[in-house]
Amino acid sequence: MSKHDGKQLKNTSKNDNSKHDKNKKGKKRTASIVFYFSAIIFIVAIILIIYWFYENKVSTQIADEILQSTSITEVEENDEIELVNPPANTSNDYWDFIKMPLISVDFSSLLKRNPDTVAWIQVNNTNINYPVVQTNNNSDYLVTAFNGKSNQAGWIFADYRNNMKSFDRNTIIYGHSRLNKTMFASLVNVLNKSWYTNKSNHIIKLSTPIENTMWQVFSVYKIKAESYYITTYFANDSEYQNFLNTIKSRSIYDFNVDLSADDKILTLSTCSDAAGSGRIVLHARLIKREIRK
Repeated sequence: MSKHDGKQLKNTSKNDNSKHDKNKKGKKRTASIVFYFSAIIFIVAIILIIYWFYENKVSTQIADEILQSTSITEVEENDEIELVNPPANTSNDYWDFIKMPLISVDFSSLLKRNPDTVAWIQVNNTNINYPVVQTNNNSDYLVTAFNGKSNQAGWIFADYRNNMKSFDRNTIIYGHSRLNKTMFASLVNVLNKSWYTNKSNHIIKLSTPIENTMWQVFSVYKIKAESYYITTYFANDSEYQNFLNTIKSRSIYDFNVDLSADDKILTLSTCSDAAGSGRIVLHARLIKREIRK
């Protein structure tokens, strides 16, 4: 081997070592970057989880305090109570349901705390027992609690298109499905056989500053996110009747309720999954009301 060849081997070895060192440094740098980004993601995730628990705690505290401080009384039978679209068949479940008392809520303190308050809703064998709010859009109360402060738990709210003083043909109320079973999360109960086969659950009670009302459940189901079931405007009776027939046919259980274009209905809606791609829906028709004095 010549001296020239020896020098070449040494240079080649040096170059190889240099490349190896650079590769090691590059790998270390990449590993460091991955570690730091992973650490940041982990820290952010922990913060978000802590914040999620905090917002749930705040939301639950608000709901508990409201429930404890609000007067909710049962309404005794009186001449002001009106039966809505009673069926001719006297053996219909309707006649048993209307024997149940309405509820009347004192809205004075609620309206002082939040002028957006428009109703109070109760659903048997769920955690749904909340004041309902409404504003000029359907986004504010997705991220705002009853106290008006930012909260991802949001609140129970009526569709801004609805008239909560007289009710439209389709009055819609929304709420988040929270993992701690607050807001409308327990609406999932209506899809359980133990819920929908128990007739005592087939009644929704809704009180407003104007009237106290009762609604008979006629459809419960899960569906992909869509806008059809939250339609509020109907060109004519025929279009509305077709709508009623469609949403009734979707039900996973036959509640044996006859519907006509004279009926007004209540729709409850929440997400069925974390991604928000599905909906759990309940529909009920107005059967009893009392205009408040």
